Amino acid sequence: MRRLSEATYAAGPRPERVGILHLGLGAFHRAHQAVFTEDAGAAEWGICGVTQRSATVADQLRPQDCLYSVLERGRDAVDCRVVGVVRDVLFAEAEPERLRQRFSDPAVRIVSLTVTEKGYTKDAAVVDRLVRGLDARRRGSGAPVTVLCCDNLTANGRTLRRLVQQHCAALPPADGEALAEWIASNVRFPSTMVDRIVPATTAEDRAEVAARLGLADEAAVVAEPFRQWVIEDDFAAGRPEWERAGAQFTGDVGRFETMKLRLLNGTHSLLAYLGALRGHDTIAQAVADPDIAEAARGLLERDALPTLAVPEGVDAPGYVADVLERFANPALRHRTTQVAMDGSQKLPLRLLGTIRDRLAAGRTPVYAARAVAAWMVYVAVGRDRDGRPLPLEDPLADRLRAAAGSAGERAAGKAIVDGLLAVREVFGGDFAELADHAELRAVLEEQVRELLPGRP
Repeated sequence: MRRLSEATYAAGPRPERVGILHLGLGAFHRAHQAVFTEDAGAAEWGICGVTQRSATVADQLRPQDCLYSVLERGRDAVDCRVVGVVRDVLFAEAEPERLRQRFSDPAVRIVSLTVTEKGYTKDAAVVDRLVRGLDARRRGSGAPVTVLCCDNLTANGRTLRRLVQQHCAALPPADGEALAEWIASNVRFPSTMVDRIVPATTAEDRAEVAARLGLADEAAVVAEPFRQWVIEDDFAAGRPEWERAGAQFTGDVGRFETMKLRLLNGTHSLLAYLGALRGHDTIAQAVADPDIAEAARGLLERDALPTLAVPEGVDAPGYVADVLERFANPALRHRTTQVAMDGSQKLPLRLLGTIRDRLAAGRTPVYAARAVAAWMVYVAVGRDRDGRPLPLEDPLADRLRAAAGSAGERAAGKAIVDGLLAVREVFGGDFAELADHAELRAVLEEQVRELLPGRP
């Protein structure tokens, strides 16, 4: 079958030049910010996508002139569209000079990122790459630029700005101080909240795209119909009219961020760990399990919702109902083990804040604790109730396994809880007091025992 490309597909008008440099050209960006940008319809806001860990996405997109399809799977309908807003793609490790030129180009007025939660540490490669790119811009055009974080982090713009400042401070003083001063005067870091469920693309998905287009698309992505983007309107050098595509601009992204992290993302993690332990392959199957559905609703309504300052104009009960409805969509086939990845990075953002706030209010967060207990069993046992192995894909995987002990040696709930609560990278910092909370420990121990293999 012929490949999707400009020669084989009559794409609509495409941006005339690149105005956005995006670090982390994965499926989420292509299904979310890229679609918003294309629908905003501005000719000067084409995207140059940067792949960071491998050349796979670059190898998929280049033969297709950077065209790709988004397969929207709703409960009752499927839609396939071809997106043309990406105009260039490069592999950072192999093309450092091209990346430096893009950073320095004054036509590039936004540098955006989707690198997942684990990419945001002071010494992370992406922060180093961003700082080096900003320094190249300072030494070159010197033009102002906006750095737009689009990952699930509380106050993600401020968090990234702090990491950039820390990285500058670690440079030799003559370089670091000059760069820090230039950034303070010329770079903005607005916060954002992004929301769209984007499962991993399967061979079946690519086959369906081929059947619909009559062309092979190696870069196809899959998404639910729903999409949301809330953005702090603080840009150094202009921006696309994303509001034309449905984005919402506000001076207070924080409430939207916290609501989404605790309601949608926290529940997603609960469904992933409880569902995987019960042998459910997809999130939709987990929601269809009455016991897991009860836990999900309990987390939403009894634990998470009472901790929130709901943004003005948001129907909180309606939001909760929509979350469960979206997760129940069987057409998405979002795998539980995919959502379960990187739990050590996700739990503090998605669940531990809810637990801390409910305990402070004198309440026992039973359902949020159950989600954490399910993660603990997932780590400690590494298989579902039918004996099938469960992958532990986490930057702290070895550390977590050592802390939990093997299932044969330390299958008791107390030992597993003690070992994992001692992992300061998860239960430290703002959540250090949780490890010493007697009531929480008791709840976790009880629930871990209930979730260990051999229990109904």
